[in-house]
Amino acid sequence: MNELGNLRPSQLIYTFGVGALVDLPNVSALILGLDDWDTRYCTEVSEDRLLAALQQRLGPQLKRLFLPPVTQEDTTRDPAAPAKGVPVAPFPRWLRCPVCDTLASIESGIFRLVQDPWRSDRTRYVHTNCSKANEPAALPVRFLLACRNGHLTDFPWVEYVHGQSVPCKPARLTLREYGAAGDASDIIVKCLECNAERRMGDAFDRDRFRFQCPAHHPHLRTVDAAGCEEEARTILLGASNCWFPIVMSALSIPRAADRLALLVDEHWAKLKDLPSLEVTAYVTAPSRLPAFVEYSAELIWQAIQKKRTGPAAEAAEDGDLKIPEWEVLTQRTPGVESRDFRRRQVAPPLGYEAQFEPTVLLDRVREVRALLGFTRIESKGDFADAAYEEDGRQTPLCRQAPAWLPVSEVRGEAIFVRLKESALQAWENRAAVKELERVYRDAHRQWRRLRRLDPPDAGFPGIRYVLLHSLSHALMRQIALECGYTAASLRERLYCRLPTQEHGPMAGILIYTAASDSEGTLGGLVGLGEPLSLGRHLQQALEAMRICASDPLCAERPPAGDGRGIHGACCHACLFASETSCERGNRYLDRGVLTHTFASQGSEFFAES
Repeated sequence: MNELGNLRPSQLIYTFGVGALVDLPNVSALILGLDDWDTRYCTEVSEDRLLAALQQRLGPQLKRLFLPPVTQEDTTRDPAAPAKGVPVAPFPRWLRCPVCDTLASIESGIFRLVQDPWRSDRTRYVHTNCSKANEPAALPVRFLLACRNGHLTDFPWVEYVHGQSVPCKPARLTLREYGAAGDASDIIVKCLECNAERRMGDAFDRDRFRFQCPAHHPHLRTVDAAGCEEEARTILLGASNCWFPIVMSALSIPRAADRLALLVDEHWAKLKDLPSLEVTAYVTAPSRLPAFVEYSAELIWQAIQKKRTGPAAEAAEDGDLKIPEWEVLTQRTPGVESRDFRRRQVAPPLGYEAQFEPTVLLDRVREVRALLGFTRIESKGDFADAAYEEDGRQTPLCRQAPAWLPVSEVRGEAIFVRLKESALQAWENRAAVKELERVYRDAHRQWRRLRRLDPPDAGFPGIRYVLLHSLSHALMRQIALECGYTAASLRERLYCRLPTQEHGPMAGILIYTAASDSEGTLGGLVGLGEPLSLGRHLQQALEAMRICASDPLCAERPPAGDGRGIHGACCHACLFASETSCERGNRYLDRGVLTHTFASQGSEFFAES
């Protein structure tokens, strides 16, 4: 099939990954599994720490990380040549003619695919024998079935309209909308053979319509042999709960001690499979890899063998990729720098020396994000870099254990701020703060019980995380006004551990550019990390948190005790951030831990000046 549209590489990780539906102008497409991807057009990415952490979860058969295939703009491309990109399949398989309201599946032969080799947006299905128009474009139906175990299937139209009676064979169906609102209760499906009809509003009433999940994985073209005990729920095409990604990310930090070893690490994807010294001399010639022009082939070959026989890529015993990053970000000496990591230290924010350690500015930083799997209907939690729940609801990306995973990489700049441990512990020991932590713990427990996650007390990040998370969002909202990037182009990475925990204590915030298409190299973010500028922005951010446009309702909102949410005084007008910026889904946020509000009771960390 020809090309159907264009996606950015980062969208294949967070928005339209494997198993997700892409709503194109005339076709709804499903991203197929990794078994159908052609890796010849993919670029391999080298990131040892991330690969080692992924192997701990998915098995040692995982060997490579690939960027999705990227095509260049070429007006001379042969339309008959195989298309480069991510394979898709039409889904849902049921279509509706908007002129005569005929409802049928693609396999019925009523609809025909028409492809335009030059205009991908014009590819469509047409109703060949429509009684009211000449081959009108058919549209995908907007009703699907999905379950909590990640299964997705077409809506059972024939069984639904006939209810308890025996379905007609064959059944001629129509789907007609009455009214302009598009409400499900105004949509009626009808069988022309027996005149049976039913409103689509019943499909969302679990007392009137229950359908056992058929355990179908359309992106893999398989059906689970063990079946599925979950009830299939009716969802709409394009619904936000149709696909939740499970992503793991790592920062590229230098670990080698000399310049040659750093170069080998940076080009490891091209060097790891070299079999001999002669091949190494050919591959690393200055015309092919000019970065190695200062070194002989013998030295390069020795560095490659040393990396192969050296210790395995470092990964924390508990699988936390942030521990090595914290050690590099908090070290006093500058350390070794690489092409993807360059740091310098400046004084703390002016006026807040009592609360902050010296600021670290990263002129260059690289993040690699890998897609592990996905869920439907309900998110498995926060997925804050490997801290996700192993509850068996992760839908695989391929039929067998994966040998590779799709990734995206972001190069940009960052600011790293760290709170002083003495000031933080003094704040945590207040009675009002301890009471607030108890309220958040109860809300966390109810949130997990509502989603049937055991044990309910597991994974509570603590009141320290609420403070760091709220401060991060306040800074991102303020910095976005002046740094030159949009608010959605900034992302947070939080480092939080108690003194009693292993590798603790930690209390740091990394704010970095997360927009892969802008490359994040404008310098506007790092420029705001200087002491005078950062102190001014911190003061303005705290001042903006005192009063919200939704006060007093926002300030008086406690963490929900019914499990619906785990946040306090925050809303879209003050602390909420975009989905691409927050690592915890806008949970564990509270303006009251930052500064004095209408309803705060002595829990603020920053005292009024």
